[in-house]
Amino acid sequence: MNESLKERVIRILIGVAPDIDASQLVTSLALRDQVDFDSMDTLHFAIALKKELGIDVPDADFRELASVDRCVQYLQRRAQALSLHT
Repeated sequence: MNESLKERVIRILIGVAPDIDASQLVTSLALRDQVDFDSMDTLHFAIALKKELGIDVPDADFRELASVDRCVQYLQRRAQALSLHT
C-alpha cells in the first residue's frame, strides 16, 4: 500500500524531531502548540521535505509548515504548480 502524503509528512517530521509522538499529534493544530518545535526544527523540516519529496519550501513559506494539515495542503499546491511548469 502506498503511503499517503500526510503519512509521509508525519514520517519526515518525526525524522527531524524524534521526540514527537505521532499517536498524540493533532494534525490540525500548530506544531509549536503541541511540541517543542522551534525555527531551527522548521528549517530542518523544510530541508528534509526537499530531500524526501523534491519540493523546495522557500524561507518566506515556512509559516505553511505550522501544522501537518497546513503543510500537506501547501505541498499539494506546490506540487501542482511545479507540474504545470514542466
